[in-house]
Amino acid sequence: MKKLLSLLLALCLLSGLTAVASADVPADWEPFAERVQITVPVYDRSKVGYPAVDDNYWTQWIQKEFGDKYNIDVQYVAIPRGDVMMKYNQLIAAKQTPTIMMEYDYPKVAQWANDGAMTVIDLEAFKAVAPTFYQAMVDHNQLGYTDINGETYFVLTERPYHDTTFAFANFVRMDWLRQVGYDHVPQNYAEQKDALNKMIEAGLCEYPLGLGIPTNAYIVNFAYRDFPVDEAEWAMHSSLGTPGFAWYPTERMLKRMNEEYHMGWYSSEFDLEKNSGGQGTDILQTDFINGKTYTYGGYIANNMAWLTAFYENNPDAELAIASPYAGLEEGVNTAAIRADNPFGMIVGFSSLATPDQLKAAWMLMEWMIQPENLFVLENGIEGETYKMGEDGLPVMLDYTGDHMMNHNNNIDMTCLVHASKKVGTIEQTIAQMSPVGLPQDFTQALIDNYYQLRSIADEGKAYSDPVFAVAIESESEYSATLLSLWQEYFAKLIKCDPAEFDSLFAQYSQEFLDAGYQEIIDERLAAYEAGNTTKLPALP
Repeated sequence: MKKLLSLLLALCLLSGLTAVASADVPADWEPFAERVQITVPVYDRSKVGYPAVDDNYWTQWIQKEFGDKYNIDVQYVAIPRGDVMMKYNQLIAAKQTPTIMMEYDYPKVAQWANDGAMTVIDLEAFKAVAPTFYQAMVDHNQLGYTDINGETYFVLTERPYHDTTFAFANFVRMDWLRQVGYDHVPQNYAEQKDALNKMIEAGLCEYPLGLGIPTNAYIVNFAYRDFPVDEAEWAMHSSLGTPGFAWYPTERMLKRMNEEYHMGWYSSEFDLEKNSGGQGTDILQTDFINGKTYTYGGYIANNMAWLTAFYENNPDAELAIASPYAGLEEGVNTAAIRADNPFGMIVGFSSLATPDQLKAAWMLMEWMIQPENLFVLENGIEGETYKMGEDGLPVMLDYTGDHMMNHNNNIDMTCLVHASKKVGTIEQTIAQMSPVGLPQDFTQALIDNYYQLRSIADEGKAYSDPVFAVAIESESEYSATLLSLWQEYFAKLIKCDPAEFDSLFAQYSQEFLDAGYQEIIDERLAAYEAGNTTKLPALP
């Protein structure tokens, strides 16, 4: 029956389309006879000084340049970046599911598909409407990620340089390092420990590192895993959707953090705060801006409000980019990093959408991926938001007027095409995204950081989490409970008496397993053994 429905849907979508012979397909489309409304999600990061994400000059520009031309009403729906699943669940329950449903994390979209909130799609029908977009998926070897439970639900966007995490950087107080005798950023854990303890002794800060209760399930324990990692264990525990708590890398990580807490690196009240992981304003960011802590990290963009605020509050400060090797301790850590997925957004479509709404959504994606449209959305208006450089590439300007772009050059809109802006070479791409309007130019430091990450990736030490071709039912059932337990155990294990750490971790691990994690890892292992997961990349 589903195959028959897919065939009927394909016929509906193909009706009314003229023949397409080139990539400039929008020129060949016909407007809908009757107005079609589609809803498109866009992250709301609650950034002060930025326009509303669901109604601004650029959403209106899309309506004018695309929607009005094809008789489509494009409505944007704000999705709080720190509470994605809650907002989507509310929309789904109210039968207001956005026409387009998208997320970076596979477990989330898998849950929507498994719960019936997404429709099965026909890739041949999608290809007929969006040939450029479809070909991009072919070129990026993404067709293997489109199915779950034997049905096609997803299309994938591009993630440039996905195995280097180059778009995120940790900034550190270079002026503090100089004051305690360092002319370089720490290159290993011994140097970092020495420098931070000297900062405390010198009275430069009360505690050098910010810390809060994690707000998501991702545990940053890649550097604490044995290398090469056991593939079956990786399939069982490595996840963005469920905390891999009862696993030895997490134990190693928390044991070190317990030691660091007792050296005075973290506030004794850290468990009263939340850590958004660089996704929005929190006390960790505020403390760094106010000159209280040594480091803070975030995604790189031309306009970085928290960096601007930092320099306003600390005009004599000097920052540097932290080394990816700063946490390495011989025999404990390896220079492994979590690579991003080899795709950006995983995009699906509401099971409530009509054939016309699906076609209109696919048209929007095809229209946006055209270079001339993407260029405007990511660069704006010449002379206001950018100028043309001597190399013929746009140079972003520090602009805050009526035509201001939203977070990171409108990335939360253009993520419907790719996860980050890409212009020419990696050096040119970084130059495009490097922050502007600051006392320091970080372009070369960010390029150097990329090549350090590139070296780690080339050694096979950058890899992502497994992607499952079947739904992991127990994850949907237990993930919320396990996240709550992870937050509770996180605080208790970092604060506990070091002599009690081992016994407490063993106790909490068993409680975690009993609360549903054992069912999850059993189900994930069964999927892996049945061949229903991706594999670790081959080592060089």
